[in-house]
Amino acid sequence: MPAHAWFTSLSRYFRRRRMQRFAREFGITSETRILDIGGTPDCWALLRASPHLTLLNTPRARDDLAGAADWVAGDGRRLPFRDGTFDVVFSNSVIEHVGDAASQQSFAGEVARVGRGFWVQTPNRWFPVEQHLLTPFIHWLPRAWQRAIVPRFNVWSMLVRVTPDRRRFYIEHYLSDVRLLGFGEMRALFPGARVIRERLWGVTKSLVAVKIESIAETQRRKERTDNVKT
Repeated sequence: MPAHAWFTSLSRYFRRRRMQRFAREFGITSETRILDIGGTPDCWALLRASPHLTLLNTPRARDDLAGAADWVAGDGRRLPFRDGTFDVVFSNSVIEHVGDAASQQSFAGEVARVGRGFWVQTPNRWFPVEQHLLTPFIHWLPRAWQRAIVPRFNVWSMLVRVTPDRRRFYIEHYLSDVRLLGFGEMRALFPGARVIRERLWGVTKSLVAVKIESIAETQRRKERTDNVKT
């Protein structure tokens, strides 16, 4: 099997496993209202039940969103929705892309604001293979070293077929904007959430902050809504 086909197959396996756990955790049905920040329709084809889905992404992702029933262009740090609009806010490998610590804090706050529950996944900073570049240990080097090495060598460039301009954009984005997170940082960004460790060969590969609204929380929210109406 060619290297790029092997990588695609492995990536799809991990996505399918993650989506199946997500569906179990939240009891996803066709009535569940979900906001996916930074996602595309292909991810949701992995589920048996098709939820009531809204995708939010950047305008340049328009081509990747072809076939989506409902999508909006927007910024995950400033979501254009009212508090508690969605049953679940879902985000897969996005929070590490939004910029510095303050931007990540804004992103986390918006997720918790518009979602009654949420599922926010990110690659673990302490996994030995950097998961955007698929290159061992590169993310543990000083930024100056990364800037010297990454444009000249990274495994991602060898495995993924992209145009030269897309390759340059992706590498510059990684070097300028990507900020990887560890377990403690995810707990701090999402206080009160459970942080799941996704493991590969016994090592934590990814982290997922999960909050599921309890029955008591649902009742309190309903009471607040009823009081506003009256």
